[in-house]
Amino acid sequence: QVQLVESGGGSVQAGGSLRLSCTASGYTSSRYCMGWFRQAPGKEREGVAAVGSDGSTRYTDSVKGRFTISTDNDKNILYLQMNSLKPEDTAMYYCAAVTPTRRSSAFGGFWYCPLLADHGYDYWGQGTQVTVSS
Repeated sequence: QVQLVESGGGSVQAGGSLRLSCTASGYTSSRYCMGWFRQAPGKEREGVAAVGSDGSTRYTDSVKGRFTISTDNDKNILYLQMNSLKPEDTAMYYCAAVTPTRRSSAFGGFWYCPLLADHGYDYWGQGTQVTVSS
């Protein structure tokens, strides 16, 4: 059973930085798609940043240039470096993982990752709170 544990959340002032970590255990596959999602009170969960099994990354527009997703594959840790934080970044942040699916295209086979689509993920952490004050 895959388990994900987030850490690194906290309270900061606008303009500050935080680095979130997500430690994974119980992996049974050599390939995983991973992502960071967030949910603010009264709002739907949204994808923040994701990394595909091929190392490609994707970010939601509101965090581009401020957030960076990265992985330490040796330690099975997913990171989210958050700089220039804004009050609107306040939310519970979750990491998620799923094994990619094999698909075919006119150019051959490829591994598909859901990236920022949260419904495509099977495994979720319990979340870590990020609060940004103005």
